Amino acid sequence: MTEPEEQWDLEITPTSSLFDLKLRDVWQYRDLLLLFVRRDFVSFYKQTILGPLWFFVQPVITIIFYSFVFGNLAGIPTDGVPKPLFYLAGTILWNYFSDCLVKTSTVFRDHGGIMSKVYFPRLIMPLSIIASNLIRFGVQITLFFALLLFYYLKGTPVGLNAYALLLPVLIALIAAQGLGLGMLISAVTTKYRDFAFVVGFGVPLLMYATTVIYPLSQAEAKFHQYSWIIRLNPITGIIETFRYGFFGKGSFSFELLGYCTAVTFILLIVGIVTFNKVEKTFVDTV
Repeated sequence: MTEPEEQWDLEITPTSSLFDLKLRDVWQYRDLLLLFVRRDFVSFYKQTILGPLWFFVQPVITIIFYSFVFGNLAGIPTDGVPKPLFYLAGTILWNYFSDCLVKTSTVFRDHGGIMSKVYFPRLIMPLSIIASNLIRFGVQITLFFALLLFYYLKGTPVGLNAYALLLPVLIALIAAQGLGLGMLISAVTTKYRDFAFVVGFGVPLLMYATTVIYPLSQAEAKFHQYSWIIRLNPITGIIETFRYGFFGKGSFSFELLGYCTAVTFILLIVGIVTFNKVEKTFVDTV
C-alpha cells in the first residue's frame, strides 16, 4: 500500500523570480500584518500624556507655524485659499509620504533581528508601515474636512468640485511612492549605510522642492527657469490635484497627474524587484 502524498500549506524554496511578490503568502500572514500595524500604533504613543491626540496636535502646530512664517513674514500667496486650509492640505499629504518613505527605508536595519530568525513574507514589514501610517493620515484628513466645513459655514468659498473624488487615487499614489522608494533605499542601505544619512537630511529638504508651502503657480511666476524641477517632483502633481479638487485652485492637468502615476509605477516596480533580490541575502550584510 503506497503512502499518500504529503500536502503542505506553505513551501519555502531557495530561489524564486524577482517579480514573485508572494502575495498568497502575504494573505496567509494577514493576521501578522494586523499585529504589526497594532504594534506600531501602540508603541509609538506608549507612555505619552496626549497619546493619539498627537495626530491632531502635530498638524495644528505646523499650520500655525507655516501661516506665521511663510504666509505673514515671507508673504507667500496661497492662491486665495485660507492659509490654514492651504498649509494643512499640503502638510498631511507630505507627512504621509515622508513617514512611509523614512520608516520603510530602514526596514532591514530596524527589523533584521526578527527577519533573520523567523520566516514570514518580508513584504509584510513595509506593508505594515504603509497601513499604520494610513491610520494616522485618516485621522489628520478628518481634521482637514472639519476645517473645510468650518470655512464653508463661515461663508468662505472653498471651491469643492468633482475632482475631489480622485482622493482615493491620490492616497494610493502617495502610498505606492513611499513604499517603492522606501524599499529601494532600504535594499541599498543594507550594503551602503550612507544612504540612511542621506534620507535623514534629504527628505526634509525635498519638501521645499514640493508645493507644500507654496502653490506651483507662484513657483512658475517667480522662478520660471527652475520651476520645471518642482513640476518633475512626482509629489507635486498629487498635492496640486488635491488642492484643485477641494479648493478649485491649483495647477491641475491630466498630463501632470499621468506623469505622477507613471513615475509611481516605475518606482514601485523597481523597489519591489530590488527588495525581493536583497531580502534573500540581507542577513549576510546587515
